[in-house]
Amino acid sequence: MAQQQNLMDGKTLCCSICLDLLKDPVTIPCGHSYCMDCIKSHWDEEDRKEIHSCPQCRQTFRPRPVLVKSTMLADLVEKLKKTGASAEPADHCYAGPEDVACDFCTGRKLKALKSCLQCLVSYCEQHLQPHYESPAFEKHKLVQPSKKIQENMCAHHGIVTKIFCRTDQQCICYICSMDEHKGHDTVLASEERSERQRELVTSRQKIQQRIQDREKDVKVLQQEVEAISRSADKAVKNTEKIFTQLVRLIKNRSFDVKQQIRSQQKMDISQAKELQEKLEKEVAELRRKDTELEQLSHTEDHSQFLHSYPSLLCLSESTNGPNINSCPLRYFEDVMATVSEARDKLQHILSDAWTKISQTVTDVDVLRPQAELRTRAEFLQYSQQITLDPNTANTQLVLSEGNRKVTVMSKKQLYLSHPDRFTDMFQVLSREGLGGRHYWEVERGRYEVSIAVTYKDISRTGYGSGFGNDDKSWALECFNNSYEFRHKGTVTLISSPQTSKIGVYLDHRAGILSFYSVSESMTLLHRVQTTFTQPLHQGLGVFNTYCDQSAAEFSKLE
Repeated sequence: MAQQQNLMDGKTLCCSICLDLLKDPVTIPCGHSYCMDCIKSHWDEEDRKEIHSCPQCRQTFRPRPVLVKSTMLADLVEKLKKTGASAEPADHCYAGPEDVACDFCTGRKLKALKSCLQCLVSYCEQHLQPHYESPAFEKHKLVQPSKKIQENMCAHHGIVTKIFCRTDQQCICYICSMDEHKGHDTVLASEERSERQRELVTSRQKIQQRIQDREKDVKVLQQEVEAISRSADKAVKNTEKIFTQLVRLIKNRSFDVKQQIRSQQKMDISQAKELQEKLEKEVAELRRKDTELEQLSHTEDHSQFLHSYPSLLCLSESTNGPNINSCPLRYFEDVMATVSEARDKLQHILSDAWTKISQTVTDVDVLRPQAELRTRAEFLQYSQQITLDPNTANTQLVLSEGNRKVTVMSKKQLYLSHPDRFTDMFQVLSREGLGGRHYWEVERGRYEVSIAVTYKDISRTGYGSGFGNDDKSWALECFNNSYEFRHKGTVTLISSPQTSKIGVYLDHRAGILSFYSVSESMTLLHRVQTTFTQPLHQGLGVFNTYCDQSAAEFSKLE
């Protein structure tokens, strides 16, 4: 209880200017007490106004009161000091670099509790009391402490800026409104604030709606990321299993082939050795007979010779031996050739499969907005080198320039038969399949050229195999003076200046196919928005057979 009383006395005997225990306390006419030096310094600053006021209640005095030390207060302060009490605030009450400091505190300043828009001053709790206690401050507007409170003061006239100039979009004082801002559209700052406040509410509603929309998008993307991860984990697990099975199958087939070769080797060697032994016995028998015949040829007994000769002669006759092939034998070379052929086929299958797998994998990305491409440089970041597949070329087409250029000829070429070859239309497809984003350019001659993208399973025979005549191909037909876009047999006429270079942009995932006329700028000829369900291939068609000049070529893009 005594401690609480001491603390209360400490606050009572505290100077509201320096916030420390009174030193040489004086009481001014309004009844408030201060350190003599503190109130002198305060009034010294007010001397130029010739009006002296109380820092707490703002009561004014004329003339400046004479200060006399209060003996009673001085004795109370001395007794309080002997008890060990202190009016020193806790460290956390003092203003730090990031805090708004009290403008009235001297020495180490306390944190401001409020800022006054009329006084343009910030106050700590102690110095703020007059605003709560004195009717003189009743109309003052208190706000949260602000370091920018002085910005409400006109830099030219030193008074509060309560007017807003809509013409110059700035706050001004009433003198400015009658001077350099005269004739401008001005309103009270409070009115402008009210109007801007309504706009702010509308803006916040829009922002909050966008936040909700973006949060929904984030949630959808998070779900997609999780789905992609689950799908990827499942794909990795299953593909590992499939490839393990494939490797096991190859190993089993390798073992079977090895076993079959070894078994055949054993059987063939057994037969050969059996025949070898038989022949060796026959050779031995023949050598024995030859020796007897030689001995008989030397006998001098004519009767013995004639008696033995018929039997020896009979034994010397022999049936024809087995037909031994004296030519070089291939043995199991045919087996090796067959296995090598199987390897090449498997390699081709795996290569095609890898292309499709790679395209499928690269197409799996999180959907995100993409800025529309406008310049050729932006398109070229998706460029690729293209080669044509000779196995698809019509027999009246010749490929050149590293299989990038196709020229129609009046005579048929000696091509091998192939199921992928176009038989009725002068067309050819690229080797590589397309997925993801791609850009390429085609240089065309002065005769009709068809520039297309198509699924690989497009028909290769009949009128339906023509680019754009079915639902599996999309084609831009380039004539001498016009363009046509063709799909499912439907023709769309396109009016645009003619150029020799056509650019094609494909975004497989987004289902976008665009054709451009390429000159100094990119001019859009036609755009398709659809859903592609398979990898695509580039296609070229040339259609003039009267002279060997109709050609088209995939440009080399740097």
